[in-house]
Amino acid sequence: MEKMSFAFEHNEQQIKSWKILIADDELEMHTITKLVLNNVTFLGKPLEFISTYSGKQTCEVVKENPDIALILLDVVMENSTSGFEVVKYIREELGNSLVRIIFRTGMPGNAPEREVINDYDINDYKEKTELTAPKLYTTIIAGLRNYRDLLITRQSERNTEKLMLYFRHI
Repeated sequence: MEKMSFAFEHNEQQIKSWKILIADDELEMHTITKLVLNNVTFLGKPLEFISTYSGKQTCEVVKENPDIALILLDVVMENSTSGFEVVKYIREELGNSLVRIIFRTGMPGNAPEREVINDYDINDYKEKTELTAPKLYTTIIAGLRNYRDLLITRQSERNTEKLMLYFRHI
């Protein structure tokens, strides 16, 4: 299958809200996450939650929303490899290296942390039981900071390219 190029033109000033995708087959995880992060803002902009309940649905939503900043991704949804398949699709098929992906698992034995963090292009790995309200908040804010920094870096690279083209034509 041909790799798609990730052509998302976006910078921090254009952002109206920070899109957070909750991908989990357990409704309770969506409810708790939204409750804990209710009224949280980052750089004065609100969080916008999108919910998906399967790997397939998650892939579709990410493809339609390339400006998702962060994904809380369950490892095991419709099958034991759903989360892994989603990561590969996002990084390899869509070519999206900006979105921050945080694996959230209730079955750490099925996805050992050391192997997963080495083998998959994810940005964090958390067991569901360890994500207390303060830790979830910290994880989200750190992920959004990282996403913001990547946007700034990408915009700086584009500005430099434009300047180089401009000066070549003078």
